[in-house]
Amino acid sequence: MKPIRMVDLKTQYEHTQGEIDRAIRQVLQDTAFINGPQVKDFSRNLGNYLHAEHVIPCANGTDALQIALMALNLQPGDEVITPDFTFISTVEVVKLLGLHPVLVDVDDTYYTLRTDQLREAITSRTRAIVPVHLYGQCAPMQEILQLAKQHEVAVVEDAAQSLGAEYKLDGDIKKAGTLGDIGCTSFFPSKNLGCYGDGGALFTNNPDLADEIRTIANHGSHLKYYHSRTGVNSRLDTLQAAILDVKLKYLDQYNKARQRAAAYYDRALSGIPQIQTPQVHPRSSHIYHQYTLKISAEVSRDDLKRYLKDRGIPSMVYYPVPMHLQQAFNEKERFVEGDFPVSERLSRSVLSLPMHTELEEEQMHYITQTLKQYFQS
Repeated sequence: MKPIRMVDLKTQYEHTQGEIDRAIRQVLQDTAFINGPQVKDFSRNLGNYLHAEHVIPCANGTDALQIALMALNLQPGDEVITPDFTFISTVEVVKLLGLHPVLVDVDDTYYTLRTDQLREAITSRTRAIVPVHLYGQCAPMQEILQLAKQHEVAVVEDAAQSLGAEYKLDGDIKKAGTLGDIGCTSFFPSKNLGCYGDGGALFTNNPDLADEIRTIANHGSHLKYYHSRTGVNSRLDTLQAAILDVKLKYLDQYNKARQRAAAYYDRALSGIPQIQTPQVHPRSSHIYHQYTLKISAEVSRDDLKRYLKDRGIPSMVYYPVPMHLQQAFNEKERFVEGDFPVSERLSRSVLSLPMHTELEEEQMHYITQTLKQYFQS
């Protein structure tokens, strides 16, 4: 059996090596390393895939979130609602822009933003909601969009873990990141669509927002050396765009491979009462950026993690500390332990198993049998 990896990018590359290498060589021959034609090609092809009118690439997923909030022309002190159980960048950009993050707890079944708490959190100062499509499935966008429309609040989707997932909205099926005003994603190498460095993108069907996003990402400039506003320097490298354009052709295939692996895990682990396997929201598909178990409270998640490691099985905790308890954001007068009980429970109980496009049945059999042995011992 091959060594088990959390993500096997090497084997994935070997399957498309000829196409990837040709794409890289073409960039080297063209020497258009910044904003080369491959960037435009990839933007157009990703837009076609998503059915999004405007795709604006940028340097990384965190930049995408920051640029999205800048494009909304929010003012210092404006409130932005985000889930408490997320990666730091979702809240980090809010703080960096001088905005006021308002955290809400997540659902105990799907781990995405709770709409009952969202409803209570909206105030006259709320200007944006940033739902996170965590682990590979969409947040409850039907309810989120209804609340946003009712209160005239913008919606910026953090789709960094869900590119290719679909959501049933009012009878239509739409891709994650195309439901709100702006969608953001990351092309970090381990993502379902990942490059070989850093990269990100924003999507919108609003031409005015698209124009503002392009301007911000280019130093606040429409025309070279003429700057209409303060912006940032955030570009997708031409080499990375060329790689992504090749891999985009295989994204649905990659996501189906992850779904097959998840189905194997589901079947094999269904008889272990101390484990809750991922639950799929009825309106959303799940593309399993992570396959995340919830371990019952009577079991030490960290002991299980060590047990797996000792037997050659990597695992990860996404995420060990919710945002309200992070030192960077824990304003003692606002947050104390117990304020967001679901996020806190998840931080103590979630454990992600190896999940990628190259998992072999022999490996998954070994992983699941090892888990069974732990709980039977």
